[in-house]
Amino acid sequence: MGGVSDTAPDTTSSGADLMSLLSWSDRALSAELAANLADLGITPRAHRVLAKARPGELTQSQIAEATGLDKTTMVVLTDHLEREGLAERTPSPSDRRVKILVLTDKGRRLVRRSQEIVDRTHRDVLDSLSPELRTGLVEALTRLTTGRLSTFAPSEQPPRRRPVRP
Repeated sequence: MGGVSDTAPDTTSSGADLMSLLSWSDRALSAELAANLADLGITPRAHRVLAKARPGELTQSQIAEATGLDKTTMVVLTDHLEREGLAERTPSPSDRRVKILVLTDKGRRLVRRSQEIVDRTHRDVLDSLSPELRTGLVEALTRLTTGRLSTFAPSEQPPRRRPVRP
């Protein structure tokens, strides 16, 4: 009682529960990605950070914002990536007070391998839909996340985030 359900949300009521559908999809895809990336020793969250850092021009804050991570989680995760020899914090050439996250050679090799797994997992998930539904789903989510849901509403009690597991 009080635990997390392992069954998909009920969509038979008068209207779809958008929050439940998106939350379920996020949890299920995250779990599948975690399982698929486990052999590489990287989490989906660490992969997202490394993939965003790959060009080598974004600050920790910019990467945190682009990946939806709070500052504390980003610092903990960056510390872990540095300890593992995957990334380094380097001073920004334009503002030495901020740090740019730069991948090491080891980090670039890992993110190349992990990106192949992420792409394969995404293809597999989307291939379970008809081409029309697949296109519509990706277009709709892209439109929502670049439009109406592109920013987080201010809240005195922001949503709780799961603790980072390096």
